[in-house]
Amino acid sequence: MIEVEVHNSLRTFLRSSGEPYWPHHLTMARLVARALRLGRSALMQTGIAPGGSHGRYRLSYLMPVLMWPEPAILVAREDVRQRLLMVEIPQLQQWIKTPKAIRTGDHWPYDGFQGLLITSPEAWLADRLEQGNRFQTGVPTVIDGVDDLETWAHQQLTAGIQPADWNELMLACPHRADAIRNARVRLTRAFFQHPVNPYECNLLDAPEQEILRRLFLSLQKSPTPAGYGNAQAIEPSPSIADFSSLPAAWRNFWQRWQTEGQLSWAEIERRQGQFTLYCGPVEVASALSKIWPQQPVVLIGGNVDLETEATVYRQRVGLPEMTCLKFSPDRQNELIHLYLPDRLPLPNTPQFQDALIQEIRTLLNASALAGGLTVVLVGDVPLKAQVGAVLAAEFGSRVQVEKTCLDGNGILVTGWEFWRQHQGVLPAPQLLAIATLPIPSLENPLVAGRVAYYKQQRLDWFRLYLLPVALSELQRAIMPVRERQGVVALLDTRVLHRSYGHQVLAALSPLARIDYLDASLFAQPNY
Repeated sequence: MIEVEVHNSLRTFLRSSGEPYWPHHLTMARLVARALRLGRSALMQTGIAPGGSHGRYRLSYLMPVLMWPEPAILVAREDVRQRLLMVEIPQLQQWIKTPKAIRTGDHWPYDGFQGLLITSPEAWLADRLEQGNRFQTGVPTVIDGVDDLETWAHQQLTAGIQPADWNELMLACPHRADAIRNARVRLTRAFFQHPVNPYECNLLDAPEQEILRRLFLSLQKSPTPAGYGNAQAIEPSPSIADFSSLPAAWRNFWQRWQTEGQLSWAEIERRQGQFTLYCGPVEVASALSKIWPQQPVVLIGGNVDLETEATVYRQRVGLPEMTCLKFSPDRQNELIHLYLPDRLPLPNTPQFQDALIQEIRTLLNASALAGGLTVVLVGDVPLKAQVGAVLAAEFGSRVQVEKTCLDGNGILVTGWEFWRQHQGVLPAPQLLAIATLPIPSLENPLVAGRVAYYKQQRLDWFRLYLLPVALSELQRAIMPVRERQGVVALLDTRVLHRSYGHQVLAALSPLARIDYLDASLFAQPNY
């Protein structure tokens, strides 16, 4: 059987090549081979965040995919694809007796192709979600990095109207230029009357949606002397077919806007006096659930769910019952030291900011002798700027706010998104100080809109949305520290006083809890 062949080939390769240690290589390789042979879908959690350790686990799915005698598809983001093509695949091909053809692209190469097609999440999801035929159905598909699957799907299902699209619409519909210009002016005035918020976006309220609706009604009509905004001319909402002659961006937006379960919002650029309209789904499970029966899939992620069966994750991405596997981190090599002080004020109290800055100052002084990078993670945008300013006044140019050019003993003050995007190219920090848990803020209009939808559906919005997002973000953020066995300081005492605290600690495991700071913890980086 292919499972035995894969096991023996990978074991020999690992013994000879000196690849980075990962204790689950052979187990995962056999399970991927079994999924290919039986045509059964599977979900595997490696415990390694996307990009961590250059994807040590990837050898475990590459060997069975390359040895599989039938065609297969591999879906991975751009940086992963480049590493696979330049490093991992050439190494493995030397050990495989029957080399497999490798192709890259956004469509199936040709009828009868029996090799491996490597493609992007954007191309594969766009084809599957739009019921296209650029990829053959029934072909086993391995998707790497499904921690980001929900984000990928949401991007594919979101339509946008950029500032330049308004000019394109006026060129396409010159007989409605006045109506288009009038709608744009009225929307601009309405958006800029919203209070400023750190997220620079707002949900479309009823008057703004009415402006758009009237615009689309105007575009539907044939040229007549009637002016835009005539109340007597209002008709029932037009169909999608009525806009076949409009530019693609406007057709896509209208199609999204007319679909149930959508959020409409505007991103506002106040300095430029411009805005961008978006319309996207509140949840992606209903759309994704339609693509899984089209082919067997092996979904591979880092930590997508605390439970092996990944019940919550499967619900969020519409996955049916399938084989699920979760590999535990290696306690000997991936343990972190967790500093969790219990006397700090709660984040929603006025005393929190001063206490937080004092605690961070203590942490920096304790780790000063060791050198190396220190990262301070602050999700709240105004608080991040204040922490950066206070620390810069005391520690000088060592402190940078969301910059990648850092000294060897630099202090990076950053938000979660910046750290997620750049942690793969920055040195592993000796200390990661987390101000608050990355629970999405209800002050963010998009978060508030999604929570409102969950409430309307009578769903547990905290358990199904806010908490899973926070735990996933937290696990990815600490991965570089885990590989170094460094110190994570979690300064959010909700972990100790809220019922979900035990889930947070489970997500951080394996860990060694420390109650005080000792310079010896930072003195000898442990790899």
